[in-house]
Amino acid sequence: MTTPSSTALRQTTYALTAMLCAALSVSAQPPRTRSWAADNGNGTYSNPLFYDEFSDPDMIRVGPDYYLTGTTMHTMPGLPILHSQDLVNWRIIGYAFDRLDLGPDFRLEDGKEIYGQGIWAPSFRFHNGTYYIFANVNRFGLQVFRASDPRGPWKHNRIQQGLHDLSVLFDDDGRIYAVYGASTIRIVELNADLTALVPGTDRVLIDKSLGMGEGSHIYKLKGKYYIVSAVPGAHVPMKCARAESLAGPWEVKTISENESLGIGQGNRPKNFRRPAPPFEITPPNPSESLSLTLHQGGIIDTVTGEWWGYSMQDHNAVGRLTSLSPVTWVDGWPYFGLPGNLTRTPSLWVKPNTGRTSPLTAPYDRNDGFAGPKLQQVWQWNHLPDDSKWSLTERPGYLRLHSLPAPDFWLARDTLTQRVMGPESIATTELDAAGLRNGDSAGLALLNLPYSWIGASRQADQLTLEFFDQRTAKPVREPLPGTRIWLRVHCDFDKETARFSYSANGKEFKDLGPELPLAFQLKTFQGVRFGLFHYNASGAAGGQADFDSFTVLEPRPRGLIEPIPAGRWITFSDLSNGSSLTVVDGKLLTAAGVGKASAFQVVDRGRGRIALRTAKGQFVSVSGAGKPGEVLLKPGKPGDAETFQWVDLQRGDTLLLSLATHRYIAAPKEPGLVSADHPGPAPDRKDGSCFTWKPAQR
Repeated sequence: MTTPSSTALRQTTYALTAMLCAALSVSAQPPRTRSWAADNGNGTYSNPLFYDEFSDPDMIRVGPDYYLTGTTMHTMPGLPILHSQDLVNWRIIGYAFDRLDLGPDFRLEDGKEIYGQGIWAPSFRFHNGTYYIFANVNRFGLQVFRASDPRGPWKHNRIQQGLHDLSVLFDDDGRIYAVYGASTIRIVELNADLTALVPGTDRVLIDKSLGMGEGSHIYKLKGKYYIVSAVPGAHVPMKCARAESLAGPWEVKTISENESLGIGQGNRPKNFRRPAPPFEITPPNPSESLSLTLHQGGIIDTVTGEWWGYSMQDHNAVGRLTSLSPVTWVDGWPYFGLPGNLTRTPSLWVKPNTGRTSPLTAPYDRNDGFAGPKLQQVWQWNHLPDDSKWSLTERPGYLRLHSLPAPDFWLARDTLTQRVMGPESIATTELDAAGLRNGDSAGLALLNLPYSWIGASRQADQLTLEFFDQRTAKPVREPLPGTRIWLRVHCDFDKETARFSYSANGKEFKDLGPELPLAFQLKTFQGVRFGLFHYNASGAAGGQADFDSFTVLEPRPRGLIEPIPAGRWITFSDLSNGSSLTVVDGKLLTAAGVGKASAFQVVDRGRGRIALRTAKGQFVSVSGAGKPGEVLLKPGKPGDAETFQWVDLQRGDTLLLSLATHRYIAAPKEPGLVSADHPGPAPDRKDGSCFTWKPAQR
């Protein structure tokens, strides 16, 4: 039987899955675990931990339990609390607040808004039986939340002064400090009940000449003070400062650098700060100098004594994603990465040993039939909602949105949003538009800048189907085939494209409008979001829109796209030029002009690790000493030198991470010997470390 190549098989699988999703009715409810989960089910995990936005993460451990929160800016409720016992499988357990009303701009009133403002870079702490979250709100000071149970209820108080990207330390002597700022790191003491700053205690802690950044995370470990921070930007390293006392002197090291997970800069709008058309989109730039590095995060330990790092990455249009990194301590410094390849996080690695096991799960239930008493916890409102204008009970089984006056979608209140899912997701909703009045528009949107939507509009007593793209501000309209309509958007965040479609029966869908480019921008400071909306552009309140259900289908919900071909004979080709790996005179080299592709049997070594056996019974082996990274062929049983972590980069390419060097097998640009000394993949995936494989003809 002829078997297609690995790349072709992946492409066929993606296409068939998309066709299947397009054919499914919105009533189909995929199981929870078909949403992205980092757990590969074989003892390994893949980065990112979440393939939806989770920016500026901060994490604590309380006994065997881990808790995580992050930036939520203008969305409500805010400050999600996620829980895990293995650092890989997480589940939302609540939010620190439902509402934060600090004025009309938080409510999208009087033409005001707080896009890209609100809750930033929180600090999560546990002390003396109480959980704390501290978060700065620009112009509105420091917000303090506290609870005896991370599930809530949370109490809130405000400190008038604002502290940029703060981190809080409960020191051993009972004093409480906050470090904050960018480049110049400052420190200030908080009073015992966390209601005010202590006068006269604010001072410079670390001068900007030492090269620190922002997003500080402060720790006291074995009597020493550590501060982890990120240089501002998307292509930047993480720094760590260390001192014996808060008086200094401080030393600074780079602990994470150049780790992009093979992701380069994608689409960018040129005028993102001005929400008005026309928008010009700058296309992706695969230059390695624009690699999107992991940055801004912290470190955490396990009860078994392991240390792990967590940090975010500006992962283009899907938003800022969180990844998990093994930490290697060297001379008292916590480097992200593995021995032999410090400052570089593997895209796929073995799961942490936390002393606990957890079932594979996703953080949220993304689908909602609107039949329960509450919305699913994944939902967040765009700004503060008017709770009198939406309901789950007025028409049981439906989300009813009453329209409020707004000039456009950007300023429409009561828009219900959730994060888009990468690497690919298809959102579908069923809309009953019978209750729309003149001036109303309702439907399914991608909240971004520029934004876009598909929906129903009523003008001059006529219902029409409408597609709107803010890039051009030129709507596309068709007759509405009845008052009940299914609306869909298909997003591919590898390609950064989206396409809207509709259906009159929930089965056959027809595209409306062109394929759209998706972009990451710094106005909302978030990735793209799905949104359900209803507003009236005539300046008055209008009618009602009823949404029957909302479903997200994910064609690729795992980091290990396809099973490791254990036991099979395969060949490898270099993604950069198509040259194959071959064995010639007992050496492993690229095949261009020197021989045909050699077959290797994939020998399972457990936990996603493999050895490669040649036709003569030898194993591909890597030297970890003498000539580190030298690739040889050796007989006998495989050990660590002959073992590789099989790394799936999720776009049809595979890497082989040597356990001897913790670096990758890489083919040279010109025909010659391969080596295992490559630190990590480049954004264009053509640096010799990325391979495709296919079954060998034997």
